[in-house]
Amino acid sequence: MSDIRISSATVPRSMAHLASELLPDGIVVAEGPGAEVTHMNSHGVRITGMSAESVVGRDLREALPFQDRNGDPWWEIANPWKGLDIRTGHREKLLVLPNGREVLVTSRYLRMGRNAPLAAVVVALRDAEARRRAEADSAALLTTVAHELRSPLTGVKGFSSTLLRNWDRFTDDQKRLMIETIEADADRVTRLITELLDVSRINAGRLRVHPQPVHIRPVFERQVERRVATGLDASRFAIDVPEDLPAFWADPDRLEQIVSNLVENALRHGRGRVWLGASTSMVRDIPAVDVTIADDGEGIREDQRELVFSKFWQGGSKQGTGLGLYLVRGLMDAHGGRIFIEDAPSGGCLMRVVFPAQVGDDDL
Repeated sequence: MSDIRISSATVPRSMAHLASELLPDGIVVAEGPGAEVTHMNSHGVRITGMSAESVVGRDLREALPFQDRNGDPWWEIANPWKGLDIRTGHREKLLVLPNGREVLVTSRYLRMGRNAPLAAVVVALRDAEARRRAEADSAALLTTVAHELRSPLTGVKGFSSTLLRNWDRFTDDQKRLMIETIEADADRVTRLITELLDVSRINAGRLRVHPQPVHIRPVFERQVERRVATGLDASRFAIDVPEDLPAFWADPDRLEQIVSNLVENALRHGRGRVWLGASTSMVRDIPAVDVTIADDGEGIREDQRELVFSKFWQGGSKQGTGLGLYLVRGLMDAHGGRIFIEDAPSGGCLMRVVFPAQVGDDDL
C-alpha cells in the first residue's frame, strides 16, 4: 500500500477549523505578511478571555499583544515575519496578555517551501492555571520539607553543641539521653529523605522491591519499641497476630516503611490507641496475608477514601509531608498487593494492606 500524503492545501479551511475544535488547546491562525488572524477556536476564546470577533481579522501582533515576564513585547522579540527563514517556531513560553491572563504559548511557522517566506503562523495556547497549581504544590512541598527538616536538625544541633561544650557537667545517663535524642532526630531526617527519593521513583516508574519470606510480628514489635523509645506509652499499642500465621512475600525494608507510615498515620489521626493485626485471606483464589492498622479516631468518609492516597493529603492535620499514604500505595503496587480503607471496630479508620502469600503469584 502506498503512502497517502495530504497537504494543507487539500484540506478545506472549514474542515481545518472544525478539527481545531477537537483539540484541547486554544488555536489561533494568522496568515500572510500582514499576520491577519483568520481563525480562533473556542478554547482560544476561553483561555485568552477575548472574543473571536475581537481577534479575527486583525493583525495577530495587535490582537494578541503578548508580553514576557519582563514586560517586553513578545512579538518584537520572536518576530516570525523577519529574521532567518529556517525558523520553524518556538517552544512553549509563559506569556501575559494585557488583561492579566497568563498563557502558555507555542508557535509554528508555516512556509510553502524550504527557506520560503512565511505563509502562516499557528499559535497554540494553554491555560497556565495547571502550571500554577503544580508550582504551588512544589512550593508547598518545599515549605513542608523545610519545616520537617528544621525541627530534627535543630534538635541535633542543640544537643550536640551542648554535649561538646559541657561534656564533663553531665552524668552518663544524661549523655545517653541526649545521644539517643540525636539518633532519633537523625532517623527522622533519613526517613524524610527516603520518602522524597521514593516519591521520585514512583513518579518515574522506577520503584523496585525484592520480596522474600517475612513474618509480620517482629515488624510490629519493632515499630512499637521505637514509639515507646520516643516517649509513648506501650499501652497505646495492641498486637494481634495468630501464632500459626504463615510467612508472606515482601521486601523487608519496604515492609518496615509501609507499617511505619501506617502506624504514624494512625497516631496522628487517632485519639489514643493503635491496633496492629494480621490474618490469612484469599483474593481471587490466591492465598494472601492481610496486615491491618486501626485507630480510634474519626475515620475517613467513603467519598474521601481514594483522595487520601494523593500526594500532599493531610486530612486536616498540619503535621507531616502528606506523602505517607501516597508512598504506601506505590509500595503496595510494587509488591503486587493492594490497600483498602475500612471502618475500624473502634469507630476509627482501619488500613488493610494485602500481600501475596506465595512467590510468583499474580497481582492481587
